[in-house]
This record gives sequence, C-alpha cells and structure tokens, in this order.
Amino acid sequence: MSTSTTASVSTHILDTSIGRPAEAVAVHLSARSGRAADWQALGGSATDADGRCKDLPALPEGTTHVRLDFAVEAYFEKKQADAQQDAPANRDSGAVFFPEVAITFAVQPGEHYHVPLLLNPFGYSVYRGS
Repeated sequence: MSTSTTASVSTHILDTSIGRPAEAVAVHLSARSGRAADWQALGGSATDADGRCKDLPALPEGTTHVRLDFAVEAYFEKKQADAQQDAPANRDSGAVFFPEVAITFAVQPGEHYHVPLLLNPFGYSVYRGS
C-alpha cells in the first residue's frame, strides 16, 4: 500500500502460450533511491495459482527506481517436462531462451505500480497496468 511518501508495486504473470497464469514463479524486488544509488534487495515472493504476487515487500521512503526479477527458467523447465510426458515425440532441446526477466522502472511517491508480465517461451512483454 502506498502512502504520500512511498510508492507500491504489484505484479502478475500470464503465460500467453497457454492462455493461463504462470504459477510458482519466483519474483524478487529491489529498489534504489536515484540513478547512481546501489540496488537494495527488499525480498520476494512467488506467483500464486492466479499468477499474482500478493505479498511483495513495501518500498522504502525515497525509492525512485524499482527492479522486478522474474526467475522463469524453473517454470519453463517444469512446463517442458510436463509436455514431454504427454508428447514424447515433440521433445524440445531443453534450453530455456529467457531464463530470467528483469524489469526496471521509475516510481513516484504516492503512486501504485502494477506491472504485468506477458510471457511465452520465446518472448515477453510488460506494461504499466492498473
């Protein structure tokens, strides 16, 4: 929850290759207080069955930039393993093209930032949601 002196962040992931939320993806949150400042790891969460992280840590006062790191490699490896059980003739090479996705964005005090990740095995897109 944002206050007049802090911003807040939420996110969710939709796997567009299957049209469903991406569950159990680790998400880590970092912040800094200026372009030249060092990143401060704040903690993380994992997506739930709806692809949402409902318990990301609060941002410290003075935060100007936020980074969300999505660890998608384990999600895709599990998805590939499940698909191989169902269709062994269609086995992939096992390589994950994007093992992680890092999104950095600027924030203003008092604003809430919802940053959805639209994900597929060979691409992704993000936007500022509502």
